[in-house]
Amino acid sequence: MSDTVTTGYSSALDGMRTAGPGPLHQFAALFAGDTSLADGAALLAHLQNAGPDDALRQRLAYQLSSWDHADDGPWAAGTAPHTAERRAAACRALGLDRATGELLSEIIPWAATDAPIVIAEHFEEWRTPQRRTERDFYWAHYSANLLANGWDPTAVAGIDEATEEVVRRISDPTRKVAYQAKGLVVGYVQSGKTANFTGVIAKAIDAGYRMVIVLTGTTNMLRAQTQRRLDMELCGRENIEPDHDPTAHEYRYDDDWKRHKFINHGGRPSDSGHPDIERLSNYAGDYQRLKQGISALRFKRHDSTKEFFHPANLYTSDARLVVAKKNASVLTNLVADLKKVSARLGEIPVLIIDDESDQASVNTTSPAKWKEDSKKRTAINRLIAQLLTMLPRAQYVGYTATPYANVFIDPSDVEDIFPKDFIVSLPRPLGYMGADDFHDFDDDRPVGQRPLETSKERAHVRWLSDEPTDHELRAALDMYVLTGALKVYRQRAGAGSYRHHTMLVHEAMGRESHRETAGVIERLWATAGYHGPAGLQRLREMYESDILPVTTAQAPGAAMPGSFEEMHEDIAAAIGLIQPADRHGTPVIIVNSDPDLERHQEDLDFDQRGVWRILVGGNKLARGFTVEGLTVTYYRRATKQVDTLMQMGRWFGFRSGYRDLVRLYTTQDLHALFGAACEDEQSLRDDLRKYSTETDPESRLTPSRVPPLVEQHRPDLRPTGRNKMWNARLVSRSTPGEPMEPVAHPEKGRQALHNLRLWEPVLAAAAAAAPITLRVSKGRTSYPAHHVTLPHYEMMTILNGLRWLREEIFVPERTWLNSLAPTQLRQWVVLLPQQVDPTTCRMILGHGPFSLFERKRSDTGTLSAISESRHRNAAARIAGLETAQPDPVADTLAAPCTAVLTLYPSVKPKTLTGARGDWVDPGLVTMAFRAVTPLSTGVGSKRLIWATKDSGRPNHVVIDAAPAV
Repeated sequence: MSDTVTTGYSSALDGMRTAGPGPLHQFAALFAGDTSLADGAALLAHLQNAGPDDALRQRLAYQLSSWDHADDGPWAAGTAPHTAERRAAACRALGLDRATGELLSEIIPWAATDAPIVIAEHFEEWRTPQRRTERDFYWAHYSANLLANGWDPTAVAGIDEATEEVVRRISDPTRKVAYQAKGLVVGYVQSGKTANFTGVIAKAIDAGYRMVIVLTGTTNMLRAQTQRRLDMELCGRENIEPDHDPTAHEYRYDDDWKRHKFINHGGRPSDSGHPDIERLSNYAGDYQRLKQGISALRFKRHDSTKEFFHPANLYTSDARLVVAKKNASVLTNLVADLKKVSARLGEIPVLIIDDESDQASVNTTSPAKWKEDSKKRTAINRLIAQLLTMLPRAQYVGYTATPYANVFIDPSDVEDIFPKDFIVSLPRPLGYMGADDFHDFDDDRPVGQRPLETSKERAHVRWLSDEPTDHELRAALDMYVLTGALKVYRQRAGAGSYRHHTMLVHEAMGRESHRETAGVIERLWATAGYHGPAGLQRLREMYESDILPVTTAQAPGAAMPGSFEEMHEDIAAAIGLIQPADRHGTPVIIVNSDPDLERHQEDLDFDQRGVWRILVGGNKLARGFTVEGLTVTYYRRATKQVDTLMQMGRWFGFRSGYRDLVRLYTTQDLHALFGAACEDEQSLRDDLRKYSTETDPESRLTPSRVPPLVEQHRPDLRPTGRNKMWNARLVSRSTPGEPMEPVAHPEKGRQALHNLRLWEPVLAAAAAAAPITLRVSKGRTSYPAHHVTLPHYEMMTILNGLRWLREEIFVPERTWLNSLAPTQLRQWVVLLPQQVDPTTCRMILGHGPFSLFERKRSDTGTLSAISESRHRNAAARIAGLETAQPDPVADTLAAPCTAVLTLYPSVKPKTLTGARGDWVDPGLVTMAFRAVTPLSTGVGSKRLIWATKDSGRPNHVVIDAAPAV
């Protein structure tokens, strides 16, 4: 009976994919030929006994999740996607009784997941429900394979939704007039972008695209990793095995091939009327000129009287797949071969997937080197442009987690890769561990005082000193051994399977530095004494002071031993896996471009074998390549670009079953840089989400208007490299209701003294007025503060006169503030909060006394932090913003069109001398501030930060700024 239920209901669900949900039980009875299914009792009984791996339960979960996010249909009755009302509408349309509906809500709950964010120009809709379902051979097999390999049905439905947003915006492959769409898909670092573009490729081949070119990163490791994923999850066994000899392929000795992990299509696709996929590259090697024979690039027309893109020819031909490294010689070979068959290239629908599209693909030559009538292009950019020119039906889709370089491309350069047609921002996947999972944003308490149950920094981040020491590196090695032992224990206890366990050590990019670091690790490993009492005692102390409390607080259900002694055998087993008796005899693998080390790097094949090693490397491990099983990271390498910094975050990703064990060893400065980069990234996503819902054509954001949304939270951390920003221009920044907190104040000298004297009238006026008492942001305590009110023009006299570490600092904000009309901003309230401890109070230029705040500076001279969260509630209320904490005194200062500036006279730690009321040396004082403007400043103004120069419209302003006063 169970087989009948599964067959009948699965067939019924298949039949509803196009039309939407209908009477489920009646259709199941019809397809199964069993009228006993019509009352629904058999389905209810089946689901009551079905586990999470049950085929019908997974099929139901996938289809329900698909309907959860589907466009509105008659059955949806106007309900919004991803809501309980939408799920209820689907259940009603299916005719489910109350008991079955309640059971489904329990075992397949609806998820309030984020939908993809889409910024796009108007496009021609061609992906009708009928076309989606009548040709879905590769997508159906790919999605079924994901489910069979343990993917959550909701996640698979999410991939379906996100890939459809991409495929529907590329051109119809059967379109008579060629159109070349260019788009960009933005994911998170190590968040499953490959799974997304594999789905896009599957749907594109089903739809009629007959050549797919996947451009991977710049390393052989990444290219091979991508090729294998596509071979295993898309091409499948039938497209890999040659007809003449089924064993003549590169996977014949592969363990996953032997275990039938490669997808099986149930026969040659062409035997059932679907396209075969001919691979023009393979796991063993990149694309090579003429290796497959030039005939491999010739597409046969079954009806010679019609163009190749006509359905009569398109749907009876096979597809070609190239997975190529972004290397000039490789792409030159591909371009040269395509030129030999150029007569028909204009008829071939081609899909170009550019993985890590902000790396190597963007033109980085200086405009100063361009000739008047032509642009000089870097090699990869030039070759991509050639491909797009040769292939007028080619669609370009870039993938990256750091899109800054892509959106700064000249929109009018028709040969370049600016995403003129669409930008799709993928939602954060369930179970993903990203940059914000290593930061406690908006919690100013010392890390040790934050609750361990909720603090991400206490759980996962361990501070390093500014200079490396053996003691700190040994502690990271101990953590690696200990977490490995816990993986062994959990696997032994039946709580998961852990094939890989890795540690990443990333300090610098030089080969010699990698060798030196590896030597230090090998020395520390040899003297660690893990089998002796000293080493075991270190591990015990780390387990009891770190691992045990973190796991107890953050993963109370995780499998843990009853005592440390229970782990002795697991520690020995972990050490044996990390340093087996192999030909190398070392736990370290150096990963860089040194040819002498390539044979050693064969051990870093996550597909072929379990990897339990310590990886030392730089750029080869900094982008694209997934480090499987990464649990402990020792990171010291600094950079001044958001995209480079985020791509180095190899500790981001999915950590199923061991999230509580993840540790990041880094310095506080580097951690702060990642925090700023995370805020930059989130600001862009928030703005995309905000504008993607705009329905007014005049306000609707299109790809050419995205660049002004790229924020930069720290002046010393640019969005991308300077050589990728030739076309970018910082114009202005409007921040209605949001804080401005510049940190690049000069520390000493004439500039610092000049700034201090600009503030002297404010200090004098504040000292003459009686202090007020304001409420802290959280809790019932309060603090005293001096205050003064200034007209807007007087405040701008001060702000316009300030000097900074660099000329461009605070210019965009100041430009915007100067443009505001009195109906937007009329006056400023300046607050000088006072500390409870009176010993910090000093006279400043003869005025006061005022509290002085200790503030650290980074290596670049900028202040690491300025404001305190406890002071923000009052400032927000005075500016007319809503807060949860009432403050009657602050409310009395609130007035229409009023901004607030909280002033922090600051000194470096341990430089303040003397007693309360003494005169402070003016050369020690920095007048730092946090400003917030009322929402009235948003009326008539636009949010501008970085603008892109459009060569086709040199006088065009992408988003108009407000007129000057």
